[in-house]
Amino acid sequence: MSHPGIYTIGHSTHSIEWFVQLLRKHGITAVGDVRSAPYSRMNPQFNREVLKGALINAEISYVFLGEELGARSKDPSCYRNGKVDYELLARTELFQSGLERVRKGACTHRIALMCAEKEPLGCHRTILVGRNLVEQGLPVSHILSDGNLESHDQSMSRLMRMLHIGENDLFRPREDALRDAYRKRGEAIAYEEQSDQLRRSTGVL
Repeated sequence: MSHPGIYTIGHSTHSIEWFVQLLRKHGITAVGDVRSAPYSRMNPQFNREVLKGALINAEISYVFLGEELGARSKDPSCYRNGKVDYELLARTELFQSGLERVRKGACTHRIALMCAEKEPLGCHRTILVGRNLVEQGLPVSHILSDGNLESHDQSMSRLMRMLHIGENDLFRPREDALRDAYRKRGEAIAYEEQSDQLRRSTGVL
């Protein structure tokens, strides 16, 4: 039996009305919030309680998954030189339990995993969570800000073009090139403790 698949979406600077419209367009019945901190000073309409209330009014379920699938791990074993290592994080029992929750939930709901970033390739929902769901055999599609869909495979092809990986090597297996692309993008976007402390000291956070 084929799996119904998982979707992802970034709330970006959308209004709640447009966000709900995007979800409805793709038949989403549940949102899994994978933000480690489910609040936004710049976009308070997506603060956890406000968002949950708006989704309930739209008859869409809300589940917070930031503890299991968030990018800012509390586990020190997931860090290398002060930065989260996605491959280490993906191996943790907590992260794997989060994936299991998503798999089970998708049997009864059409789920969109939500984070903040507009661009799928700039977010751990794609580079970390989406990758591991796909590697476990689940189809993943990304809802773009204009309402169009991009399959995870299309996203990864775009990532490899963006990073100029695998373009000129006809004899290198795509899996090897893709692994490099995941690693490089993960290193570029992963949460870093030092950067967080700097933002706090300068008043950005």
